[in-house]
Amino acid sequence: MFVTFEGLDGSGKTTQAALLRARLAAEGESVVATREPGGTELGERIRDLVLHGGHVAPWAEALLYAASRAQHVEEVIRPALERGASVVCDRYVDSSVAYQGGARGLGMNRVLELNLAAVGGLMPHRTFLLVFDPAAVRTRLGSDHDRIEREDVDFYARVAAAYRELADRFSKRIVVLDGARPAHELAEEVYGALREGS
Repeated sequence: MFVTFEGLDGSGKTTQAALLRARLAAEGESVVATREPGGTELGERIRDLVLHGGHVAPWAEALLYAASRAQHVEEVIRPALERGASVVCDRYVDSSVAYQGGARGLGMNRVLELNLAAVGGLMPHRTFLLVFDPAAVRTRLGSDHDRIEREDVDFYARVAAAYRELADRFSKRIVVLDGARPAHELAEEVYGALREGS
């Protein structure tokens, strides 16, 4: 089982990914928890470059994320799935499609095609999209922001709109959740949706 969590920065996806990993592990499942960008040595270097470096052109940003993802799939995700482990990933292809394809204006289909090539077509069995008000992003993030988190509310509104479009387009894979709800309630809904679909 390959499960991903998506949403705006501060949506609670990282918390939900950790709660799901812990629950599956407590049930005796072999689980690999990972994140993007990152998950590998190369990926973590790219993460630092993209999030904490200077200006990055939109296509350079998209290509760097795709490069990190290609390494991640080859080194971590595909081997875990092949040995029978479940993979829980904080962000994946949908993030690039929403942030670079939608919000940066590169074109959602173009960025999706780029990433499908990078990952050899490997997509999650289930994606949980946590939605909430783009105007609340800054409030949830606190004071220490990376390069993407410093974007304005209009940027985040475009990301949110792109995520909604993805959820409509891939409704069999993407489960939309209200990110404003308490974490424990969301965790139960996530677990229930996985068990229903397995």
